[in-house]
Amino acid sequence: MATLTGIKDYQYGLEKIFPEADDFLPLLGTDYVELYVGNAKQAAHFYKTAFGFQSLAYAGLETGVRDRVSYVLQQGKIKLVLTTPLQSDTLISDHIKKHGDGVKVIALWVDDARAAFEETTSRGASPYLEPIVEKDHDGEVVKSGIHTYGDTVHMFVERKNYSGVFLPGFEAWKSEYNPSSVGLEYIDHMVGNVDWNQMNVWAKFYNEVMGFANLISFDDKDISTEYSALMSKVMTNGNGRIKFPINEPAKGKMKSQIEEYIDFYEGAGCQHIAVATKNILHTVGEMRKRGVEFLHVPGSYYDTVMDRVGQIDEDVKALKELGIMVDRDDEGYLLQIFTRPVEDRPTMFFEIIQRKGAMSFGKGNFKALFESIEDEQRRRGTL
Repeated sequence: MATLTGIKDYQYGLEKIFPEADDFLPLLGTDYVELYVGNAKQAAHFYKTAFGFQSLAYAGLETGVRDRVSYVLQQGKIKLVLTTPLQSDTLISDHIKKHGDGVKVIALWVDDARAAFEETTSRGASPYLEPIVEKDHDGEVVKSGIHTYGDTVHMFVERKNYSGVFLPGFEAWKSEYNPSSVGLEYIDHMVGNVDWNQMNVWAKFYNEVMGFANLISFDDKDISTEYSALMSKVMTNGNGRIKFPINEPAKGKMKSQIEEYIDFYEGAGCQHIAVATKNILHTVGEMRKRGVEFLHVPGSYYDTVMDRVGQIDEDVKALKELGIMVDRDDEGYLLQIFTRPVEDRPTMFFEIIQRKGAMSFGKGNFKALFESIEDEQRRRGTL
């Protein structure tokens, strides 16, 4: 397991801060996340209104794309691509029919997409897209891709010779409706839920196929309540820009959130996207005003939280009013909150996180978080 000691500003640094990671790709950051959705136009309106994303690019019939429509949204360094099929007999349609709205592509920014494909497939990755070159008047982009857990894929995107708005085939999306940003800056991590006894399989995949290191592990003693439990391994690349926790169910008295996700998503997939902010009080306050619903944290949580985490800069009363949780590790502390699922199926949700030195993932909040999720499962009749 990689040490957390002395690591600072990992989300911006290019240096290798996790020496256990081979980092043979290497990865420069998250390029974009693509969701397959039933109605991209309406989904785009939701993410603009509720999450403060801005219009960036568009591809569809008007740009010469005949089988799909894609809207690209941006906030800070985060790019969301929302894609809808234009016909019922496509792979995109099949994906939506099976999984509902969800993450299909986690695209990784690389300096050499051909080399990334060769490095990963030579180590056992299943090819999704052999290297291709896409061109327009703004230059060229090289893309390649591999399969990962479930129907999720990683796309490698090389854009050093491209100056366009997003990718070839897209045009700038001009819109008069652009609600202000809520302060989201970058993707901190993305969590994959896999089935029973699959966590080590996929941790090994990220280690051997992509050169990641195991940053930290949690077992069912760390993440459990009286009723349910899970296990998790957090995998990271060498510069720390890409972190993928992998969750699997653990035995409990009742059905865990991981089992519920797998039942309704009908397989493994991306459970949540953690997005970072520098001012979580402002960000969450704005999102609540715009209709985003968050998990309820019991008021009693705040009775003892300061005894556990010590002095912090924020007013505890303000955190309690918004339901924001706090945890501390040897490097500092973090603040975090989780939305309710953003789809009708109880599948994908978002985490809002602010790191003030802490490199961990809120272990001290796991029990309160699980109890909140279990309350939601009881209401749904799925616990």
